[in-house]
Amino acid sequence: MLLSIRHTSRYQYDGPLLYAVQRLRLWPQSVGGQTVHRWDVKVEGAAPEVSYVDGFGNRTELVRHIREFQEIVITAEGLVETEDRAGVFGSVQGFAPIWLFERTTPLTAAGEKIKELAASLPEDAKWLAKLHQLMDTIHDRLTFQNGSTNVNTTAEDAMAQGAGVCQDYAHIFIATARYLNIPARYVSGYLMRPETTEQTAGHAWAEAHIDGLGWVGFDATNNVCPNDSYVRIGCGLDYRDAAPVSGVRIGFAAETLAVEVNVEQ
Repeated sequence: MLLSIRHTSRYQYDGPLLYAVQRLRLWPQSVGGQTVHRWDVKVEGAAPEVSYVDGFGNRTELVRHIREFQEIVITAEGLVETEDRAGVFGSVQGFAPIWLFERTTPLTAAGEKIKELAASLPEDAKWLAKLHQLMDTIHDRLTFQNGSTNVNTTAEDAMAQGAGVCQDYAHIFIATARYLNIPARYVSGYLMRPETTEQTAGHAWAEAHIDGLGWVGFDATNNVCPNDSYVRIGCGLDYRDAAPVSGVRIGFAAETLAVEVNVEQ
């Protein structure tokens, strides 16, 4: 499937900034299940500082806010060809060893709710079947609700309140998998939705490493393994390692962010 993607992030400030820097992870790569035919990232109101590939294999660029500008517009767009591999991404990508993805993070620490979720899974099931059951259970127990959480919400807190967005579903899956000693990682990207081409955010899901298969994706938000409607752009231990755009600013100006994502065949 050939997907056309356009992702715009517009940061506006009600006054002059002293300093701001943004970290961009907006470049999909030609890896298992996808081939990038064309991709371009443009930034208005900020200048490039440094570009590198991080330890998870994500192409990353830092851009610095240009003084006197009160708006930063970041646009990523291109064409990516995808194939349906039933969620199987395959072998290792990046420099990080598999064992690193068993390490917990503040966002994916297992509290009582996560431990209860892990205990509810069938003990005698094989790992792949158990992970499918985990995806099913998270999908059933959580309600997708925009605005119910934020980027600092932990897997435990989202599970306790029973609501969240795609990053929370992914964090809960990752936290539970790691509690079961299964390597798991966070994936950011895009999803073509049949009901609409216009979205207000990208997407996120989880991957677990299974012997003999490699990395296998699980999207608990939609209760499906990623198929040819998905495009990946980054991965890491949790959201903070794979956020498409993140940054810091100095000054008293209030920030307003508007995001537009268009994905269509």
